[in-house]
Amino acid sequence: MGLKGNMEERAERLALYILENRTTVRATAQKFGISKSTVHKDISERLPQFNRALFLQVKQILEENKAERHIRGGIATRKKYKGV
Repeated sequence: MGLKGNMEERAERLALYILENRTTVRATAQKFGISKSTVHKDISERLPQFNRALFLQVKQILEENKAERHIRGGIATRKKYKGV
């Protein structure tokens, strides 16, 4: 079954993937071949309605990612200009 089917199942699979791999929304979207906005919508709107506990765990990782985002951006920029 593709990810288009059961939205609850998709949201759960995305959440578990993020938890297990401590990955970003962007990386998760790429892995599953869907858009970042779909991942975001599934996690922030659909997931809390049927699996609050899982949502709260994933939310923590996404907040860490968000807090570290500016650091990763700086590293990427540095690599770009150093030609690494």
